[in-house]
Amino acid sequence: MITAEQVSAAVGAWTLPRLLRHNAVRHGDRPALTGTDGRTRTWRDVGEEVRAVAGGLAALGLRRGDRMLIDMSSRPEHWVVDFAAVSVGAIPCTTYATLSPEQIRQVALHSGATVVVLEGPAQRARWARALAEMPTLTAVVVLDGAGHARYADLVAAGHDAPLTEPGQNDPVAMIYTSGTTGDPKGVVLTHRNVLYQCAFTNLAQPTPPHPRTVAYLPLAHIAERVLGMYLPVYTAGHVTICPDPGQLPATLAAVRPQGFFGVPRVWEKFAAVARLALSGMDEERRAALDNARALATRAYRIRASGAALPAELAMELERADAAMLRPLRERFGLAEATRLGSGAAPVPAEVLEFFGSLGMPIMEVWGLSETTGTATSTLPDHYRAGTVGLPVPGMAVRLAADGEIEVRGPLVFLGYLRADGRIEPAVDADGWLPTGDIGTFDDDGLLRITDRKKEIVITASGKNIAPSKVESLLRAHPMVGYAVVVGERRPYLTALLVLDEEAAPAWAAANGLSTVELKDLAADPRVHAELAAAVARANEALSRPEQVKSFRVLDHAWGPESGELTPTLKLRRRVIEQRYTDVIEELYTGGSAT
Repeated sequence: MITAEQVSAAVGAWTLPRLLRHNAVRHGDRPALTGTDGRTRTWRDVGEEVRAVAGGLAALGLRRGDRMLIDMSSRPEHWVVDFAAVSVGAIPCTTYATLSPEQIRQVALHSGATVVVLEGPAQRARWARALAEMPTLTAVVVLDGAGHARYADLVAAGHDAPLTEPGQNDPVAMIYTSGTTGDPKGVVLTHRNVLYQCAFTNLAQPTPPHPRTVAYLPLAHIAERVLGMYLPVYTAGHVTICPDPGQLPATLAAVRPQGFFGVPRVWEKFAAVARLALSGMDEERRAALDNARALATRAYRIRASGAALPAELAMELERADAAMLRPLRERFGLAEATRLGSGAAPVPAEVLEFFGSLGMPIMEVWGLSETTGTATSTLPDHYRAGTVGLPVPGMAVRLAADGEIEVRGPLVFLGYLRADGRIEPAVDADGWLPTGDIGTFDDDGLLRITDRKKEIVITASGKNIAPSKVESLLRAHPMVGYAVVVGERRPYLTALLVLDEEAAPAWAAANGLSTVELKDLAADPRVHAELAAAVARANEALSRPEQVKSFRVLDHAWGPESGELTPTLKLRRRVIEQRYTDVIEELYTGGSAT
């Protein structure tokens, strides 16, 4: 069992700049970053480029404690400019590429950023309004194109960066996450937060030295920041960048990473591909594979409780794995992966067990951006499908009286950035952070998430979405009395729309419809067209993951007496999703599109 003392010892006195300097000297010739152009930067290359860009940013006015915003795709320069900001003591923050111009403006003004780094013309166009309104802005840097300070010129100028040596409790990054109101909240993490996470990950699921990994999630996502940025620095590993998720299978096959983190939707797609491959096998080979999977399933269940495999089973499994299971894992490029993980949303238990039968135990984690991504984790010797494991060593987890999960420990963030530049802690006097999630512990102390107190929807890709924000935009049309957004563990959002009992008939009469009955209006193509236009307008104010892809107009009213609403007319989400299961399923299999 890993202890907090072991994790702290592994963190030592490191900070991100110290690790970068260490890697440039001790591991200078080892590969660090490979971009889509096939060029690989060594750790020496990265160290030199970070120093050059840090000097250039300092020359532009970036100072210790300043905030810097980045809107850039996943490319090596993104890593470099982020590390460069940290090297001068500033706080970098990557924004999601899916933000609407209004959301960009909100983040830009709230952050008080002094420098903004943009990729090219498309980003400059999206940021034009925000840049014009930012009172603290001193410089804009672009990678591709002209009109502002150019990244290449920063590298070439060779300015010396001011010497700074951050402490472990100093900020290392900021991540914007939305609360239920949709207002931007800047989560500020420290060097100790991210390196404690790295140390635990490396101890819990060891890989060979200098592991290969693939970065494919947005760098605005806490999982990719830890696993694709900080962990490779901590291990002097090699990151291959895959900015297009559609190229992920090919990239994995080429890189053959030794660690891989998949959001649930990725694992579900992989499972579908594997099952298709199994269905095409001849009878003799399928029988041999079924035998190998049966052995692996037995081993998966024995290891779950920390027990050692019987010698006979271990030998049988070794032979069967080499002959049948490893070749199948090779198809995914994951035959050498000793660290497999998932998080951001629950993975169906049957998917976890399926991969367990292929010799691929996937460890599930639970946490928030505020807990540096992980607060609990299943472990190779202690896991159970449907749970999110035990607290990370050093972290304390408890349940409040209403079942809300509260956490305390070294992974809890520094605080939220406020509009006046202050970083305000979010913990109580004893250091406890309420998470907004509801959970229970089983008899073995494994945590199970049962509900979301704040009703945040987490899609299959791990994007956190505040449904109330989307629903309020949908209700902006007078004909819409109630709107419910659905999307938990789904690839996109859909909505159920309930017509207003007074406004809908009035609209019908004003537009020459022959009926004013809700049942008839819900089926009328003119009503559908009007609401489709309303949904489209709402989508214009939303980021892509927040947009509603299809909807259904219901043909009856809701009220407390019918069960969909509380006595105070609030939505009973669980009741609604259960009652309209068939309708919701139709929306994901060819229902009414926007």
